[in-house]
Amino acid sequence: MDFPQQLIETIQTAQHIAILTGAGISAESGVPTFREAQTGLWAQYDPQELATRYAFQQNPRLVWEWYAWRRELVSQAKPNPGHLALAELARRVPRLTLITQNVDGLHQQAGSRDVIELHGNIARSKCFDRDHSVVTWEETGKVPPRCPECGSYLRPDVVWFGESLPAEALHTAVTTAKSYDIFFTIGTSAVVEPAASLPITALKNKIPVVEINPQTTPLTSYCDYALSGLAGEILPALLDALEV
Repeated sequence: MDFPQQLIETIQTAQHIAILTGAGISAESGVPTFREAQTGLWAQYDPQELATRYAFQQNPRLVWEWYAWRRELVSQAKPNPGHLALAELARRVPRLTLITQNVDGLHQQAGSRDVIELHGNIARSKCFDRDHSVVTWEETGKVPPRCPECGSYLRPDVVWFGESLPAEALHTAVTTAKSYDIFFTIGTSAVVEPAASLPITALKNKIPVVEINPQTTPLTSYCDYALSGLAGEILPALLDALEV
């Protein structure tokens, strides 16, 4: 696989690389995208109607069980060569900031550290009323389980429609945007805000932007480098090219 020489040189000399990943890289590991996951019993439900605070308030058991089903799907997935390549790239450069819209934890399983999770993590739970993370609780058979501190329902630690992104994660992603030497957007639709604005910020600051995606997106024509294909194929090849 051939890459532009200027791209290779920019990566080789970069002091700080930023990576934004979306559902596409997880799909390569077999994780269904948000809407693709609606099969069997759950096919009758609109995911946008389940992933809200209002839906949880109306039927907490239904929403908890839907996420338990999705969590089981995610637990069967393993990091793919794209995830592993990003973890390896982080070991080769002075600084790498990895920002993800995914909630599956596959980057961490691949060895990436300090991942900025914009939309939370489906494997974690938190208190519905007080919003604090809950690691363990007493299994009483009740669904959803209760917070051991205040007795409130527990909920998945993910961002629902109508909710703000985790303030610290978003602040870190935005405030470091001007310090990157190169910005990668991988497997994203480039339409979900506020993540979609991150590569735009990079472009406005004259930072080279690389898109890796098998499909074109609203961002493609603006990128300095648009690499069409799967992350699991392009990223390992890019690592090999950096060693030449």
